[in-house]
Amino acid sequence: MSLWSDLELVLPNVSKPARYIGGEGGMVVPEHHPSKAAWLLAYPDTYEVGLPNQGLQILYEILNEQDGAVAERAYAPWVDMEAEMRAAGLPLFSVDTHRRATEFDVLAFNLSSELVYTNVLNCIDLAGAPVRAEHRAEDDLLIGAGGHCTYNPEPLADFVDFFVLGDGEEVVSEINAVVRDWKRAGKPSRLAVLLELASVEGVYVPSLYDVVYDGPALVSVTPRHPGVPEVVEKRTVADLAAWPYPKNQLVPLTEVVHDRLNVEVFRGCTRGCRFCQAGMITRPVRERPAEQVRTMVAGGLARTGYDEIALTSLSTADFSGIEEVVATTMEVGGGEVSVSLPSLRVDAFTVGLAAQIQRARRTGLTFAPEAGSWRMRQVINKLIGEQDLYGAVESAFSQGWRRMKLYFLTGLPTETDEDTLAIAELARNCVALGKAHTKNPSVTVSLGGFVPKPFTPFQWFGQNTVPELERKIFLLRDDVKRNRGVQMKWHDPRASLVEGIASRGDRRIGRVIEEVWRGGGTFQEWSEHFDHDRWMGAMARHGLSADWYVHRHRTADEVLPWDHISAGLHKDFLWQDWRDALNEVGLEDCRWTPCYDCGACTGYSIEHIVASATPPAGGSQGTGQTPVFLRG
Repeated sequence: MSLWSDLELVLPNVSKPARYIGGEGGMVVPEHHPSKAAWLLAYPDTYEVGLPNQGLQILYEILNEQDGAVAERAYAPWVDMEAEMRAAGLPLFSVDTHRRATEFDVLAFNLSSELVYTNVLNCIDLAGAPVRAEHRAEDDLLIGAGGHCTYNPEPLADFVDFFVLGDGEEVVSEINAVVRDWKRAGKPSRLAVLLELASVEGVYVPSLYDVVYDGPALVSVTPRHPGVPEVVEKRTVADLAAWPYPKNQLVPLTEVVHDRLNVEVFRGCTRGCRFCQAGMITRPVRERPAEQVRTMVAGGLARTGYDEIALTSLSTADFSGIEEVVATTMEVGGGEVSVSLPSLRVDAFTVGLAAQIQRARRTGLTFAPEAGSWRMRQVINKLIGEQDLYGAVESAFSQGWRRMKLYFLTGLPTETDEDTLAIAELARNCVALGKAHTKNPSVTVSLGGFVPKPFTPFQWFGQNTVPELERKIFLLRDDVKRNRGVQMKWHDPRASLVEGIASRGDRRIGRVIEEVWRGGGTFQEWSEHFDHDRWMGAMARHGLSADWYVHRHRTADEVLPWDHISAGLHKDFLWQDWRDALNEVGLEDCRWTPCYDCGACTGYSIEHIVASATPPAGGSQGTGQTPVFLRG
């Protein structure tokens, strides 16, 4: 049953063998039984990247708490381990009990990045299942996927049996009941179980839909069976307080990214940044009660032994009473615990908050102005003025920080060279502020190429070409070279192009993903393995144009590959927000202002859950500057 004796023979031949041994604090040793549905929860990246993933850990705990389920974990083996496994005939295995994947009923992936898609195919193949869903037999593994990337599931539609849209806490139990009953009945019909899964709200089964094209254009994606929904709605957990997970966070035996206690303080965001898919698809805002946060922190510290806590959300400084929560969090740890806020909203970062965070060990500070000019920030609805940024930077430097990172996007709609160079000006001014408090202040500009995402107002925007992104990057690089104290890092524009193909592609892109994988193109999100030419060659051989998929603007009446999926947002709301962007019109945060009827609350009869009716420091989209709001 366990492959450990065989794995032991190959582990001396690979780097970082601790990736594959399991045994973490908090690990569950499940009791498998024919009456239980067995899940292998997979993260399609390396162990050190995948282990901290909160979504996977939450589902791992929820499933293992149920009588009719068991769950274990798997991660993508690094290239050296894969070579050893294939040479020795070893399949994908769980790190918990080292069972082969074929001993499970469901292989389910967390998809948080499009560039892992080839790893998904590789893991399916290593698991011993046919890569294409149409080739699977009755009792082959059911392949599932969840995560933010599933809001456009079409590029992986030929390989994944079912996708889960939205929050997984509730729906995973409903899916488990379907799989458990199917298993107890002897797995009589794969089509029957897929039809049953399609009846679960929030579950999309792509093989049950017909796709029609007219030349390059997509005409329709429609169900081919009665009872299969025409539009699949996302799942939303109404009360985050009812799901205090993970209760027993995994503590690795080897170094991983984000190696700390993570506590989610709220879910959703209504700041309305037009480039941000996560903020759009996770609406409405649902805060966790502050007392529950303190309880989760205290229990987590006692169990794990960590001395660093991350209070996570899309904009943690917006959490009601955040300064008090940070203060009490540090008190729980006896003053020796450091607190990091991974998502810092510039206009909600105060001297008081900076003072609280630095009481123990200063963790890294990253602010995300996203754009260099006020005009550009109105376009993207990141309504923070220069004084907001400078106030946050001054707060940090005054409390002893000496370096920080500023994150920006380039290639945004209507962007000019003046907007690009304004990034350098912001960075220079931040360094100047730091010199009043420290001898050698340092500001790192991190620059990413903008990739439009589904269910955002920018989903109709034609992405900048690779040469144009490179021109803007080098324009900025040459400008910041003159300034001591300002460093610059940037994302490969060629990787942004491939991400763009996968993020807004249709089912035809699946053939490209499969060819890149079969040619050895795994770990494409790792710069040392990314191969732009492999992707472009596969696109050409399948008669597909990267320019058509990525660089052209979409029209209002175009059928988009994800139109049969619903994130709860009205399409006309997104289109109007796109028009507002082109008109440089900002939109206030609806947490503290009247409803704009985006659909996220009204469509699901759910309201924002916030502890305070008062906006955080900086106000509602607090700027001190008054944009012209045309709606509301």
